[in-house]
Amino acid sequence: MGGFALSASASDHAGEAVMMRIEGAIGPASTSYLGDGLAEARNSDARLVIIAMDTPGGLDTSMREIIRDILAMDIPVVTYVHPSGARAASAGTYILYASHFAAMTPGTNLGAATPIQIGAPTAPEQSPDEEEEDGEPQPASVSDRKAVNDAVAYIRSLAEMRGRNADWAEEAVRGAASLSANAALEQNVIDIVAEDVGSLLEQLDGRTVVVAGEEIELRTQGLVLREFETTWVTQVLATITNPNIALLLLMIGVYGLMFEFLNPGALVPGTVGAISLLIGLYALAALPVDFAGIALIVLGIGLMVAEAFAPSFGVLGIGGVAAFVFGTTIMLDTDVPEFQLDRSFIAALGVFSAVLVIFVARAGIASFRHRIVTGAEELIGASAKVMDWQGGKGHVFVHSERWNARGPDNLAAGDEVVVTKMKGLEMTVATHNALEGRTDG
Repeated sequence: MGGFALSASASDHAGEAVMMRIEGAIGPASTSYLGDGLAEARNSDARLVIIAMDTPGGLDTSMREIIRDILAMDIPVVTYVHPSGARAASAGTYILYASHFAAMTPGTNLGAATPIQIGAPTAPEQSPDEEEEDGEPQPASVSDRKAVNDAVAYIRSLAEMRGRNADWAEEAVRGAASLSANAALEQNVIDIVAEDVGSLLEQLDGRTVVVAGEEIELRTQGLVLREFETTWVTQVLATITNPNIALLLLMIGVYGLMFEFLNPGALVPGTVGAISLLIGLYALAALPVDFAGIALIVLGIGLMVAEAFAPSFGVLGIGGVAAFVFGTTIMLDTDVPEFQLDRSFIAALGVFSAVLVIFVARAGIASFRHRIVTGAEELIGASAKVMDWQGGKGHVFVHSERWNARGPDNLAAGDEVVVTKMKGLEMTVATHNALEGRTDG
């Protein structure tokens, strides 16, 4: 891997170090990748795990799962903020604190670990008695204070476990504090500042660390670096857990199934729709969703489908589009930008759904305006020829078929009549003159 090459001769080989990377927002794909990598390191008897990190933060659930995996490791884990210009913000700071060793490259930074939902500067003013002793303002709402206090307790426990600066960790949560690499080293937030991986391993050599309750001395000279590659499964998970892709799959699934129901036997739309729907639901299950938003989306889709099967001249469809658009805006229960739906994408889906509803509504209106040309109703108004007649009953020939009929007593074989009513397998007929007279009257 470029930038991480580490030379070692066969004679110097003293084991291997497994290298993994976190780049971008931390989410379900990151959790899966790191979980697989840590398991691979255990199974291969690796001496060390290095996590090269450059992240703006991510989902709390994914972060905590990664930390649980790190704390359960019986191999030393080093989190390394790399390369220069990288950061370990928000969730990345927690992971850094949870690792056995924390290292940074010059030109990197960490911190700003305030839960993002309460990090926005929109809280109302507070009275002095709502401030901490050090003057740090507290979040306005009870739920926000609970979230901050929970985050503080969590990062302080990690700091105390690893012997790092717990006070600064709390400041990173309450005040969104950040530090450069050298400042972090001076304040006992990290253990090492290293230019590259070679320098990192050199500085780690001979250090002692407690792993799984046992103190060990690291021997990192001559370790062979092996990068754990991202599997295709993780790549697929990273793609489908993009909220925009997940929603698109959901809509493809719904419209595919709807088209299949409207055109039974098409097969392809139904198959593609079912697969897309299941994948979309799986992706949404991996994301922090708001059930009110999901309920509105389901309601909106249901109303749009109802418009297709029971045309209401657009009433159901318009309501469905409105519910769908509003549901998508509140669907995800997170303020992490990388896991938010793009507003232009929501607008595009809304416009597409509205166009589809208008098309279905117009088709429904047109069907009411057109004369029925199939079924028994199509025979109303058709011309027929009397085949035999007696006592107001007989048989008529219409559309190449022989039908039972009733009508005026004075009809005779060969007379031309008009079908005026259908009841079961019997039709009522009348003469043209009778119908004309009724109209004139």
